Amino acid sequence: MTTVLMSLVQFVAAFLLDLLLGDPRGWPHPVRFIGRLATWSETVLRRLSFVPLRFAGGITVFVVVFVPVILAWSMLHAAFLLHPLFGAFASVVMLASTIAARDLAGHARAVLAALEAGDLPGAREKVGMMVGRDTAQMSEQDVVRATAESVAENTVDGVTAPLFYALLFGPVGAVAYKAVNTLDSSFGYKNERYREFGWASAKIDDLFNYLPSRLTVAALVPAAFLLRLRYGEIMASVRNTAPLHASPNAGYSEAAFAGALGVRFGGPRSYGGRRLDLPGIGCREGTPDIRTVREAVALMFAGSAVFLATGLVVLATIEII
Repeated sequence: MTTVLMSLVQFVAAFLLDLLLGDPRGWPHPVRFIGRLATWSETVLRRLSFVPLRFAGGITVFVVVFVPVILAWSMLHAAFLLHPLFGAFASVVMLASTIAARDLAGHARAVLAALEAGDLPGAREKVGMMVGRDTAQMSEQDVVRATAESVAENTVDGVTAPLFYALLFGPVGAVAYKAVNTLDSSFGYKNERYREFGWASAKIDDLFNYLPSRLTVAALVPAAFLLRLRYGEIMASVRNTAPLHASPNAGYSEAAFAGALGVRFGGPRSYGGRRLDLPGIGCREGTPDIRTVREAVALMFAGSAVFLATGLVVLATIEII
């Protein structure tokens, strides 16, 4: 069995394992370990009052990325020493743990189930698990928009970016990406507490997501075609509205989804009681509805599959050449 064929089997197996099991509650998971490590690092480094906050944040980035990478590499190395098949199995499990397609879809479907049952308070609670904005006063339309936006943004963070780094560097590369992404989720806020301490976390996340976010757009075009969505409007939506997003990367996947779904994201929302009016993302004036969320979930799965298939073809081509 060639190296490429082994990679093909492992990547497909990991992708299918995530679709089958997702992230079972109570099971050990690298992101939970990384999150605890990030919290511990912040606590320790903030006690060193003589260290500038931006420098302390940089040290935190090094620790929170370096430690999981070394542990992941050591675990895989030990597994392969025991037996190649055991190493291959460990690689599949590790890679699957960095992919979040099933969980992302599950969160979105939980919101839909509450809305379809007429339980708006329950839907607000469910969408609050997906987004950081205030949800207590959301209308049904606000809930639907927030859910679809979250699926669009997290397609990169939760699926295609881990796959991208795994294709380049194996499962350890995916673990490194998840460490970077967790750092941004923990500290990448532009508030008084994290403006300095979280600066390095936000910047390294921007760097790591630069290529995956743009490559994801390319994968979403054929995926939208296969699903009979508005594939022809994706590039115009990205070109015209992605740069309006506050994030240098998140706007690409959101604009691509908005174009394919024929809706507009962005607009007013509240964070910590403060109202913000964000620019519209997407060229159409369409309003998201329940069907939009279903289509967004389907597009997330299809786009991720196209992304992975394309990556594997590129790897095989390089091997042949």
